[in-house]
Amino acid sequence: MDKLKQLESFVSVVARGSLTAAAKSEGVAPAIMGRRLDALEERLGVKLLVRTTRRIALTHEGSAFLEDCQRLLSDLANAEASVSAGGVKASGHLRITAPAGFGRRHVAPLVTKFREQHSDVTITLNLSDRVVDLAGEGFDCAVRVGDMPDSSLVSVRMADNRRLCVATPRYLKTHGTPQHPSELARFDCLTLSSDASQTRGWAFQVAGELIHLKPGGPLDCSDGQVLHDWCLADCGIAWRSTWEVETEIAAGRLVALLEDFAAPPNGIYAVFPQRKHLPLRVRLWVDFLKHHYSQPEFWRSAALAKA
Repeated sequence: MDKLKQLESFVSVVARGSLTAAAKSEGVAPAIMGRRLDALEERLGVKLLVRTTRRIALTHEGSAFLEDCQRLLSDLANAEASVSAGGVKASGHLRITAPAGFGRRHVAPLVTKFREQHSDVTITLNLSDRVVDLAGEGFDCAVRVGDMPDSSLVSVRMADNRRLCVATPRYLKTHGTPQHPSELARFDCLTLSSDASQTRGWAFQVAGELIHLKPGGPLDCSDGQVLHDWCLADCGIAWRSTWEVETEIAAGRLVALLEDFAAPPNGIYAVFPQRKHLPLRVRLWVDFLKHHYSQPEFWRSAALAKA
């Protein structure tokens, strides 16, 4: 029996959680998948999996062996790709998620450009302002904006992101202009109602110390674009990223507020479940994003396209 096929079957069964699911993905009978695992365990002389009718669990030896198998299969796939026609050739399906507003403007246009270079890769782009569970929902990579919480996820910082308070000249003429972050309590502040990245509130630098405030107002929404639109409609003060509002500030439609108290920039990140065995398509996508996001002209052209 093909040793490589045994390793591939072992990894597939663990990844999919059952013989039946792994067999279905390969188009063979579950019994064939079972025989491959039996042969692998017999050849190695160790038990890799504990199999019951309800579940499959890795043994201690199986857990250690799984990591080696994943690395070997990944190295093999990359070696084959590196000598394929046209050089490095990625293939397969890539599942990406990103915040809705940022994703529409700065991820979706790059998806089509990436496909021009890697036509054998198919792509699903999910745009959502909730924090998606990458492993649990089967995503390969997320683009995230803001502070990164401690987690088991691997993140690559691709660019800086600065946030600031903005309002329209008309709103400020009617209600006045805050001179200190503590004065925001007197104003109508437009806040996100369910964005985990802002659970700590709006960030400011005051007397050399980073503080977080949670201003309120009569309007909040879970969609950042709606807050942006409300702000432009003279409804209050919003705390937005420069990539969202720099065009309106330059045109005089919005005014930047409290700039002397602006917090240090946070980041724009590519996030994925683990680093060791990234498929070639994921590695190329992350490199592609980093290349574009590191260029100042990318952000200038995006702002001009919106104007």
